Amino acid sequence: MQACNTPFGALQLDRYPETRNPTLQPFDTADLYLLQQLADASAPAGPILVINDQFGTLACALALAGLQVHSWTDSFLAQQALINNLQSNGLKPDAVRSYSSQETPEGPYARVLVKVPKSLSLLEDQLSRLRERLTDDAEVNAGAMVKHLPHSAGDLLARYIGPYQASLAWKKARLLNAKMDPSLTPAKPELITRYALEGSPFSLQNQPGVFSREHLDIGTRALLACLPSGQGSARIVDLGCGNGALGIRAAELNPEAQLLFIDESYAAVSSAKANFTLAFPERQADFVVADGLLNLAPGSADLILCNPPFHQQQVIGDELAMRLFEQSKAVLTTQGRLIIVGNRHMGYHVKLRTFFNKIEQLSAHPKFNVLAAWE
Repeated sequence: MQACNTPFGALQLDRYPETRNPTLQPFDTADLYLLQQLADASAPAGPILVINDQFGTLACALALAGLQVHSWTDSFLAQQALINNLQSNGLKPDAVRSYSSQETPEGPYARVLVKVPKSLSLLEDQLSRLRERLTDDAEVNAGAMVKHLPHSAGDLLARYIGPYQASLAWKKARLLNAKMDPSLTPAKPELITRYALEGSPFSLQNQPGVFSREHLDIGTRALLACLPSGQGSARIVDLGCGNGALGIRAAELNPEAQLLFIDESYAAVSSAKANFTLAFPERQADFVVADGLLNLAPGSADLILCNPPFHQQQVIGDELAMRLFEQSKAVLTTQGRLIIVGNRHMGYHVKLRTFFNKIEQLSAHPKFNVLAAWE
């Protein structure tokens, strides 16, 4: 838990999932810059919308001040962080109304705070859908650390909201402040991408923000070549499913298998469900937005397929992957296997031994290893 002094009061905040790295904070100066600018202005009428609030810093600060707050995110982990941090600061869960990316906040909103996400397609989708929920005099304030703020973020604000001004940099953070232009008539963007799933008759569609939405990731491609057949009615989990490529190919190779697709991204699970339904219209599968395998029963999976994440937004590391490995060990049957692909430099062949006794290299690539782990 770390102290965060905001213009709206002092908070105690934590990252979610919790981290072993003491240098990683649950807030940055872009959060504080956005809050300071809002504190310097008169309070808007109606609710304030917060978008892409990774650990709930913005929403918690505003709720602490008694303001009406709505939060909009594609991330289940971000929603969980918000719930935990509200509780840590003595705030009720309903102090902030939360929307997923598969919903559109109701509005109307006169003030919106945006943390610029890593995915510009997600930002474009959010701004295009947000416009019709804004008042004619609305102001949208977008913030990010300077090193993570692409120039095109301002272009998107200008296209969908109205003219914007960039602030001076403050402690390596910058804001882009846009005012609503009611005369703008931006076209509705077509942000769904599609491509073929190599080695199969299927195609994949991808909502904004989904991993590998423009083309098949080369790590996933390497893992696809190692998927087993002949698994009978095995319970197969596509963990961190993205658009569902691994699970769909596994379903094709194993016609009697039971498939479960899990991701922390609402857009990913929605994309995977659409792709599986198109590929197998008569077949059933389960689709869950969740914190990995945390809520699955022990012994409930025979095979887990995973292309583990090595970053959370802009932070690179192996903590999320290690967490998924530990969860996999807990839910696999005694004969079950975890099959993963990872960058060679991540050293997963060593790290998997923290949880599994047997490791086998299924395929080697100049950049990737495909590994199976069991017992």
